[in-house]
Parts: sequence; structure tokens; C-alpha cells
Amino acid sequence: MKRISILIIAASIGSGHIKAAEAVSDELKIQYPDASIEIVDFTKWKISWATAFMKACYLFMLRFIPNLYDLMYRFTGGKSGGISVQSLISAITSADIASLVKKYQPDVILCTHPFPAGAASWRKKRHPNEFLFSTVITDYSVHQMWIYKNVDCYFVAREAMKTDLISAGLPAENVWVTGIPVKAGFHQAADKAEVLSDLGLEAGIPTVLIMGGGLGLGGMEYTLKTLGKIETKLQLIVIAGRNEELKRRMEESSKDCRHSVCVLGFTQRVRDYMMAADLLISKPGALTITEALSAELPMVLHEPIPGPETENAVYIARLGAAVWVNKESRLEEELKNIFASQEKLTEMRKREHLIKRPLAAKEIAEILSRELENFIN
Repeated sequence: MKRISILIIAASIGSGHIKAAEAVSDELKIQYPDASIEIVDFTKWKISWATAFMKACYLFMLRFIPNLYDLMYRFTGGKSGGISVQSLISAITSADIASLVKKYQPDVILCTHPFPAGAASWRKKRHPNEFLFSTVITDYSVHQMWIYKNVDCYFVAREAMKTDLISAGLPAENVWVTGIPVKAGFHQAADKAEVLSDLGLEAGIPTVLIMGGGLGLGGMEYTLKTLGKIETKLQLIVIAGRNEELKRRMEESSKDCRHSVCVLGFTQRVRDYMMAADLLISKPGALTITEALSAELPMVLHEPIPGPETENAVYIARLGAAVWVNKESRLEEELKNIFASQEKLTEMRKREHLIKRPLAAKEIAEILSRELENFIN
């Protein structure tokens, strides 16, 4: 009997797409302990020079001309503009996906980013029986760049997204509302006192976690400066991700802060820091939001990357699980209100408990298992 082969294709544009891929991979290994399960980063130069180049352009725009990125996001969100760009990217990367199919001979391809999804869709259209094609949308809204007609299984965060995909002409039976997948640790109970002690943090002092995603974005220096104006005694954890220059600047800025500050670069212990924290201040990346929801960690969201992150923030704030600060000047006021009493934090935790979907990765793996059986037979 042929060994099952599952290929998960992500993109290291930030860390969220890779994290979602890893979460699903963990659960698929439980479903298929003897299977070959590989995660491939489609933005590596040796995998796809075209998407590697697009990643470089994206990072350049975010750093120097974010308004241009916002303009491009809006252009590709329209049906005509989006489909034109989708077709171009899919055609350019068709040889890259062909090489991956030849190398891994997958029974299932799962994509957690629209670029590889476009390439896989191109391949699926021409070879419909070659593999089961699935996509996890790693945002809380649907952008045109995520929409492809050849996807066998779509996994989305909420019902409104399923409605959007159906309106775009996709079969309802191909869309599952599972939530966004995160690793199991984020919803597993932990003794907060033990976690604080293990991390070298002090119990009894409000702990604030400051993050900016894997790229270390999101106005983190301004956040630290603003927290320095809060009179309530705090302990601050700053995670700068892979942004070494930001880490250096944050370490320098922390010297003038009235609060105790721990500055970290990339860490595998985000789950532990979320369990230890009383409040997260972050840009509204979908995976960061979902991890915090699973950990029932109240959020203050600000400084989004133009495009989907604003929509993420508006949606989560509307549900009462976060405070959305859409003007930098309001951050100090909102933080003072939060620390003035525990009521706001308590209410956000209650809302998070009601709306979180921590078992998304497990549900996706189970659905893929059933659909693969049907596909093979």
C-alpha cells in the first residue's frame, strides 16, 4: 500500500502562515503517523524565485512606502484587478509547483498563503485527479487573492467568510468554518504562577506582552514609550521577532522606562509568555490574534499592516475580545482606562472564552482525512 504523502506549502512573509502550517502538520501526524508530511516555504529562492522576489518587494514596501502596499491591496481586492494578478502569479509559478509535485508526489496539497494556492490551483486545473487540494485562509476576511475555483477544501475562520466564498461561486460543500489553526499548547491549561516563575517574572504585578509579529512591526517603540507614562507598576515583555535592529533599539529604549522590561528576539516560547501576560499589545496579525484568543489573553490592537490586519482588528474588537486603537494618539488613554480597573480585562477574557476555536487544527486534519479517503476511493 502506498505511503500517504502530504505537502503543506506556506510562505515566510511574517510568521503566521508558517505557524498555521505547523499547527495543521502536528495534527495530521496524529491522523497519519506513518505518512510523509512536509512543510515547504514557497518564498525560498531555491523553491520559487518569483515568490521570493515578491516577498522582497513586499518587505520593501512595508518599510519604506506602506501606502503603495495599501493601494496594491485595494487594487487586487477588486475582481478584475485581483484575477489579473492571480493569473499572472499562477502562470509564473506553475513550473515551481510542478517541481514540488514531482519531488513529493503528494496525495494532498494544503496551502496557507495565496501565492502557493494560486500555483496549486493552476496545477489542479490541468491535473484534477493528481492530488486533493486544500487551502487555509489565515485571515478573518476574504480577499480576492485567496479565491480559486479548483480548491477541494477551503478552511475559514468564520461564517461570513464562507458566505463570501459561496457568493464568489464556490460550492458550499467545499467550505468548512473551522477557525484559524494554532498549536495545541495555546489552549492547554497552565498554572500561571508556575509559568511566571519559570520565565523569571514576578507574580502580583500586571504583565504586558508587546509583540509585532515575526517581522517585529507594529509601532513597538511608541508602545514602550507610552507604557512608560502609565503610573501603575507593570512588568513588560517585548518580543521583537527576527528584527535584530528593532531588538537593539528596544533594549536601548528600555533603559529609560520606569517599568521592568525584558526584551527578546525570536522565541519559541510565545505560548508561555501569553500564558504569563495579563494584556497583549500588538499589531492585529491573524495568527497572533488567534493565539491570544486561544490563551484568553486580552488584547489592545494598533498599528496594522495596511489591508487585512485592519479588518482583523475591527472584527475582533466588535466581538468585545480586544480594544482597537485606530489612532496612535489614543493609545495612552485606552491603556490608562484598562489599568484603572480589572473590569475591562475580565470582560475581554469572557468574550474570548466564548468565541475562541482552539481545536481548528484538529478539525482541519480530521476533515482532510475524510476527504482524502473519498478522493482516493
